[in-house]
Amino acid sequence: MTYHLRLLLSLAMVFCLLQCSSLEAQEAPSFAIPETDEGLPGDGPIRRYDWFKNLWKNRRSTWSKQVEKDQNAVVFLGDSITQGWGDNMGRSFGALKVANRGISGDTTRGMLLRLEEDVLSLNPKAVVMLMGTNDLEEKAEPETIATNVKLILAELKKHDAEMPIILCKVFPSSAKKSRPADKIEKINQLYEKVAHGDPQVIVLETWLPFANESGDAKAEEFPDLLHPNQQGYAKWAAALTPIFATLGYVETEADTFEPEPGFESLYNGKDLTGWMFKANPERKGKKVGIAWPIFEKDITFDGKTESVDGRYQAVGDRIVVTTPAEGRRIQQMWTTREFPNDFVLKLEFRATPNADSGVFLRAPQLQCRDYTLAGPYKELKNYKPQDWNELVVTVTGNTAHCTCNGEVLEEAFQLPDTGPIGLEGDRGQMEYRRIRVKEMK
Repeated sequence: MTYHLRLLLSLAMVFCLLQCSSLEAQEAPSFAIPETDEGLPGDGPIRRYDWFKNLWKNRRSTWSKQVEKDQNAVVFLGDSITQGWGDNMGRSFGALKVANRGISGDTTRGMLLRLEEDVLSLNPKAVVMLMGTNDLEEKAEPETIATNVKLILAELKKHDAEMPIILCKVFPSSAKKSRPADKIEKINQLYEKVAHGDPQVIVLETWLPFANESGDAKAEEFPDLLHPNQQGYAKWAAALTPIFATLGYVETEADTFEPEPGFESLYNGKDLTGWMFKANPERKGKKVGIAWPIFEKDITFDGKTESVDGRYQAVGDRIVVTTPAEGRRIQQMWTTREFPNDFVLKLEFRATPNADSGVFLRAPQLQCRDYTLAGPYKELKNYKPQDWNELVVTVTGNTAHCTCNGEVLEEAFQLPDTGPIGLEGDRGQMEYRRIRVKEMK
């Protein structure tokens, strides 16, 4: 090789190295926190402590290398509470593909800044949001925090108008951590307003399950009054699981349960045949503070997999009363047949935190709720929050004996002579399965 050729090759290599270094230099700042707030979207604090800047840049740089691997995952967007759950969210959701995009110390504005690269680039199957607590430590007002969350929601909806968004309420903490209960409660109220009427956003009650009587975190679940321990994460997972099940992400295996001899199922496992909305024109003109749809005539759902408004859905082995977009919406779905004879009704139900529903017995409503939080039977020892519970109703004449997991709810619940069986919806999500009845003819 001649001297001139060797020189040209050396120069070419130097040029390539300089180009690569230049590209790397251009790329690196995209994962770094901007030096000033000027021109940035949102409002409120952006943290710039040295430890945080390094963490923010390092985690985001790492994620940039696994964008393809994390495509179509359920993405968890948050701060240290989310980061602390681990890359696979503690394997809490089985084989469900998840991506943890939590950065310790991050604020809502910081999450807004990194939304495109860290979340939207993954084309998520769904997004779970838990955010706002660090803003309080930086003296941001609840209104500022809610405004940033509203901007994040808008960007998520713009990216995919059908992607489910689960907005978790801010966990309780403590005034000792510069996160007083009244401020957190205000944020959560504003979150409900931001999401009100939006069917794409599911607001999940994740404050009440963790708060003590003062509205602060419980030390047995939040040892430092800020971050959950294993027990706390288990409760968060339990709150999310029913939502994921309704979306078809988990618990997709078929139910092998068969009704006992003499019992017949009131749900065929595939659609809402045998169920209906009853006309309720008598509600016209009545003013209530809760949404309550009016139907001029009976609407039957034979062959339909969901009610006319989508509130009641046939999802595999269960009938789901979904979370209403208004926060609360009263609805009642009834069997198309009546039950004048004595009967035994058995079913299982599962409620999201503080969910409020009910089972109608000929017409009167037996409260069926997340009893621990929503009552009225708060002292039950066998009730299992966010898990399946069995309700057994034995009707003799005009009296019903009602139990939950073997504990008596009502010893002698008074009923009319005849009427249908119904399922109510109010707030939160309620699932019903293995609904079966044995008539005494």
